[in-house]
Amino acid sequence: MAFKKLLASLGAGGASVETVLTEVNVVPGGVVQGEVRIQGGSVAQAIEGLSVGLQARVEVESGDQEYKQDVEFTKVRLGGAFELQAGAVHAVPFGLEIPWETPVTMIDGQALRGMHIGVTTELAIARAVDSGDLDPINVHPLPAQQAILDAFIQLGFRFKNADLERGHIRGTRQRLPFYQEIEFYPPSQYRGLNQVELSFVADEHAMDVVLEMDKKAGLFSEGSDTYRSFQVGHHDWQGTDWAAYLNQWLSEVGSKRNWL
Repeated sequence: MAFKKLLASLGAGGASVETVLTEVNVVPGGVVQGEVRIQGGSVAQAIEGLSVGLQARVEVESGDQEYKQDVEFTKVRLGGAFELQAGAVHAVPFGLEIPWETPVTMIDGQALRGMHIGVTTELAIARAVDSGDLDPINVHPLPAQQAILDAFIQLGFRFKNADLERGHIRGTRQRLPFYQEIEFYPPSQYRGLNQVELSFVADEHAMDVVLEMDKKAGLFSEGSDTYRSFQVGHHDWQGTDWAAYLNQWLSEVGSKRNWL
């Protein structure tokens, strides 16, 4: 008996965990539904805790170095401690709220390159923690976000890449420790721009839209970044011609190169 208890505490013959998502397609502010299934091993084990959360792979700049870091940005505990008998199956349903700031990973049904976001499962067993694999989810844009993205496509911009940056965008409603940048190549009429980076920072009421416009160098001037930001409500975005609205700013900054 003592030997079996030792095996359980070390994980030998221990429980296995599987997370099954009911629906992998979600939107910011929504809920991902699923079930965690714990299969008992060859010995009984004391389950000290079970939790699910959301994790994103984020770029971190430190001095002259850049590296990727997995950041858990929300976490929910599911129930309390219990005894899992050998061979028993314990199923725990859950609903995990998706924060409004969660980056989008899909545009028009296509996955954004560079995005890695999913549900994590953590099972605490007798002073040890067993983390399951990441179960990816597809985060689709909110209607207001889709309207801005559609405007970029309408103006002729082409998607380049997307990444998550550790840090904060000043002057926004950001709460998460990272933000998303969606990068676009500009069309020829904005010949003064190298690229445009788009960021959404949302809460339950509205979102901040931040544009970082990378301006090309001129004959006697260096390249520079120009920032613009504005707010869009989740329920009052439909009355605006967003392509025309964005074109005003983009043309002002990028319609020509500053040669002098």
